[in-house]
Amino acid sequence: MELLAAIRARRSVKHYDPAHKMTDEEVRHLFEFVALTPSSFNMQNWHFVVVRNQETKEKLCAASWNQAQVKDASLTIILCGNMDAYKKVERYLRLAPDEIKDLFTKMIPGFYGENDQLLRDEACRSIGLAAMNMMLMAKDMGYDSCPLIGFDPKQVGEICALPDTQIPLMMVTIGKALEPARPRMGLLDFEEIVSFDTFGNHGLKGEINDS
Repeated sequence: MELLAAIRARRSVKHYDPAHKMTDEEVRHLFEFVALTPSSFNMQNWHFVVVRNQETKEKLCAASWNQAQVKDASLTIILCGNMDAYKKVERYLRLAPDEIKDLFTKMIPGFYGENDQLLRDEACRSIGLAAMNMMLMAKDMGYDSCPLIGFDPKQVGEICALPDTQIPLMMVTIGKALEPARPRMGLLDFEEIVSFDTFGNHGLKGEINDS
């Protein structure tokens, strides 16, 4: 599927075929492209728990206020922010030149330090980018998806045995849709979401050509 078509076609689908299973090869293919998501300093401060076991999905569904897509989708993926990633520079600079390793080894811990808010903000940024890559890639593969934050993070952490350093920030369900998404509820106009140079300056004229 072409990129523009995938962006237009991607919707948050709630109803999935519970009998459908994705193959190991499909899961690997999906994450080959999720891994290309950008992150600050190349930290890759994420971890993805891919849940395929039905009993575990049922528990996650209960921890997600019984949203059916959590138990019915082929994959329910927990997107975790790795709060310790900044400490392990050698892990994500394994192919970097020595001068970059030396620079970042000093810079990254000094920048993030023990600033929990900054670390969480950075994890949210990285997870958001990864989630969008994941959902567009799923659409390219012929699957539908749904992002959700409606879950109890403590329960999810216990169900998936997450260490304290891995914060569950989002779920994404992926599978074969049984029903299409609801019609869009209304997109904001261009002038409502875009300013130029200063807030509120809506100076662009003309139509957008995305063909």
